[in-house]
Formats: sequence, structure tokens, C-alpha cells
Amino acid sequence: MSGVQAMRRWLSTASSTPRLTKFSLQAPKSVEVAFVNGEVFNLSAEFLRIYSPAADSKIRSVGGEKVIFGRRHVGIMSAEPVGNYGVRLIFDDLHKTGIYTWDYFYSIGSNKFSLMRNYIRTLKKHGLSRDPPRRK
Repeated sequence: MSGVQAMRRWLSTASSTPRLTKFSLQAPKSVEVAFVNGEVFNLSAEFLRIYSPAADSKIRSVGGEKVIFGRRHVGIMSAEPVGNYGVRLIFDDLHKTGIYTWDYFYSIGSNKFSLMRNYIRTLKKHGLSRDPPRRK
């Protein structure tokens, strides 16, 4: 599923998203979110970083596709509340412009396995890695 398809799905489900009951930052590795319908998602820092809703996510365009790579070991330093609808996550690669709404957490959590599988396929297709590039 491309980023555009994921966004369309998110927009179509946003109005029916269950209410958030728990947000727990388990820095630096993950975020856990729980919803009133009993769904609980543990989302890794890498997953949240590559699916950042920010426009400036340090994306590399490869063959016309937008690909974020080399984020396997990224960590979450902190989370700042944004109104009563989401949080801004601050990553240790200094990315901090994405606002993760509760609806967005639910959408990517519900689709976590297919999103990650498609991400790994895209990396392989372009000869990229989840691991950071080695410094010379």
C-alpha cells in the first residue's frame, strides 16, 4: 500500500475511529496506544518514523517513490501533546515536525503488518536497507 493509499484509507476511517483510552511512550523504542474498542497497538520507533505524517520526513525519491531508509535504530526522545487530538514525537535523528493524531495512530496500527511488509519490499526493490548507512 503506497503512502497515498494509506492516507486515503485513513481519511475514510477517521470518522469511525474509536476513542483513545491510553497513550504510553516507552522511550526510546516504542509507543503503545489503546482504544475504547479494546484494540492495543505497540508501534516501534522505526515504524513511526518511516510513517511520519510530516511533509519533511527526510524522504529520498527513488524511481518516483518516496522512501525513508536507514531508520532501524532510531529512537523516540519525547512526546509533546498537541491539543487534545494528538502528539508530536521527537526522534533522536532530530525529526520533530510530524503531528500524530489519535486517528492516525489507529489507522497505522490497524495496518501495521501490511504497511511494514510493503515498506520492506520497497526497500529491497531499490537496494536500500533499514540499517543506517555506514560512515566512511
